Amino acid sequence: MLHANAGRHAHRSHHSQQGRHALSSTGRFAALMALAWLAMAVLLQSAGPALAQWQPQKPITIIVMAGKGGGADQAARYLAELIAKEKLAPVPFEIVNMPGNSGGDALAELQKRAGDDHVLLFTLNSFYTTPLDKPDLKIDIGAMSPIARLGEDVFLLWVHTDRTDINTVEDFVRAAKAKGKDWIMAGTGTGAEDHLLTRFFNASYGLDMTYKPFGGGGEVARELAEKRADSTVNNPSETTALLAAGKVKPIVAITPARLGQFLPVPTLRETGMDFQYAMQRSVVGPPAMSAPALAFYKALFEALFARAEWQAYRTKVSLSGPLLTGDGLRAYWLAEREKHMRWKMALEVLAR
Repeated sequence: MLHANAGRHAHRSHHSQQGRHALSSTGRFAALMALAWLAMAVLLQSAGPALAQWQPQKPITIIVMAGKGGGADQAARYLAELIAKEKLAPVPFEIVNMPGNSGGDALAELQKRAGDDHVLLFTLNSFYTTPLDKPDLKIDIGAMSPIARLGEDVFLLWVHTDRTDINTVEDFVRAAKAKGKDWIMAGTGTGAEDHLLTRFFNASYGLDMTYKPFGGGGEVARELAEKRADSTVNNPSETTALLAAGKVKPIVAITPARLGQFLPVPTLRETGMDFQYAMQRSVVGPPAMSAPALAFYKALFEALFARAEWQAYRTKVSLSGPLLTGDGLRAYWLAEREKHMRWKMALEVLAR
């Protein structure tokens, strides 16, 4: 009896020790987990906001620094539609056109909204030229947040198809010289890309064309189609419908090589003038955009760039060039600003 009770007592003592051991192990595990979570919290806090996930909380405004119907406007609207169609973002992207002051109004608005994670800018080369021409705006493009360059657009010299006497650059120069100041070259704004190209043609070929600015590339193309202008240097996307309707025709491409969509059209280089010019199609954030928002937009537009739909659009409108983001895009901006500043100075010397 005593032996049996002692056995039961020993058995209970054994299980009691096991229970205490199990509780002790559970407590140690819980303590270790708590320490791990604490360490993770400290790590996340020290790593800063870049590791935090961010999603837009309201519609995103994309400011286009040009009017409706132009190449930048068309590309921005296509991207916004693609984002909505494929549900790539939880909120819509809304397009706002601000062509005023040669895009200066758009740049000033973006700069004013520093730190705003819900506004973007879709750019042309007026991103460089307008701050150079209008230093009073005090725009520092180096302070803008670089998101993505999605391509470079191209320029062709266009005339109306009724000008059967103009089929080459030589024909164009002859006709423009004969008309002098009365020859109208339509464009998108004083100091803009097509204004620089007009000055280039005037200085290089001894012309005296008058530059007439309008609100956007689509309006410029219509001016030519309706014979209120004699020539333009539109992007391909701005003239697609008018070309198909037989209203306009390209004379020369201001590109390093012939374009796949315009193979019969020679480059300016082929005619003996070794010159080319392209325009960026980039997405820009305001100064001081938060790191998590910048990471969100960078990932979004990297994904858009890789999509078959965007690559097909690039081919259709003759966009070229690799994707640029982050510091690489900012370096590109600063190099292009320097190039445009030197080109502007050279044109001023040639025009004397």
